[in-house]
Amino acid sequence: MYEINTGSLGFEWDDAKNAENIRKHGVSFGEALTAFKDECAPFYFDPGHSHSEDRYLLLGMSSSHRILVISHCYRDGGTAIRIISARKANEHEKKEYRRYHA
Repeated sequence: MYEINTGSLGFEWDDAKNAENIRKHGVSFGEALTAFKDECAPFYFDPGHSHSEDRYLLLGMSSSHRILVISHCYRDGGTAIRIISARKANEHEKKEYRRYHA
């Protein structure tokens, strides 16, 4: 497991899942965590994937200037974010992101 703390918020993820995500989507979880610095990034509850825990989707701009969709959950009373997956946004999601930044 990988853990990093950026101020009052920590991030964690599974290293094997990160490697799989890079292979499958071309996005590392290290890049994904930078999208959480996007102060205008919308996020949504993800009821379709919230069977054993509440999961959320963040639509944010990474430090590599890519709009990403990041599946995540909160741990440790909301002080840690566990990244589950990350991918590049599709065209519909990019339009949604730009709507929040108009």
